[in-house]
Amino acid sequence: MWAVDGVVYGPVELPTLVCWVKEERVLADTWIYVEHTDLWQKAAQVAELKMFFRSATPSTGSTTTFTKGEYVTGIKPSVLRRVKILGDLSDQQLERFAQLMELMKVRQFEEVVRQNSPGDAMYLVLEGELRVRMMISGKETILTTLGPGEFFGEMSLFDNGPRSADVISNRESTVLKVSAQNFDRLLNRAPELAAPILSAIGKTLVARIRADNKRLKDSVNFARAGGF
Repeated sequence: MWAVDGVVYGPVELPTLVCWVKEERVLADTWIYVEHTDLWQKAAQVAELKMFFRSATPSTGSTTTFTKGEYVTGIKPSVLRRVKILGDLSDQQLERFAQLMELMKVRQFEEVVRQNSPGDAMYLVLEGELRVRMMISGKETILTTLGPGEFFGEMSLFDNGPRSADVISNRESTVLKVSAQNFDRLLNRAPELAAPILSAIGKTLVARIRADNKRLKDSVNFARAGGF
């Protein structure tokens, strides 16, 4: 599968895949490589999975219902599991963690974080699309694009250093904000809940570093071969 964090996972057996669809860890627009057809297809187009999406709401739609307020108290665990690092938590754990999250509706082109501003929170993307950018010589350089299930600003959980880039919404989005202060409170009061979240963040960061290292190695090899 081509996951929302830009990493390919697999192979995955069909029964496991069906289970993930029911848990909303695999969405209708998740890309899946089907070995016996040698094709990449969106999950809702895979013959063996079509029946599970007939009544499903598209992941990019605007019909998801949230409980509004300063902090989240009513989001279903299945919705929170759209975020990869929360996928292995139990319903009870997700309900406890949700109490520390602030729900944010972000308008199109709105700035969520600004480069060089103090880092004080991480963000989990539930809906929409955001871009991570840096302004270099007055021109925008897009580092990556974030979609549902991804997160950013996680380094703020470890220090309050300056943000390394801007994050801007490409369209209306819904994100969950977890302040560093609240996460510290979680570490002190419920370390058994904080530990699997930190572990999942660490695994994702390792995958990103490995991918960046591979891109750097490929670029160096290309340059040495006289590519430019």
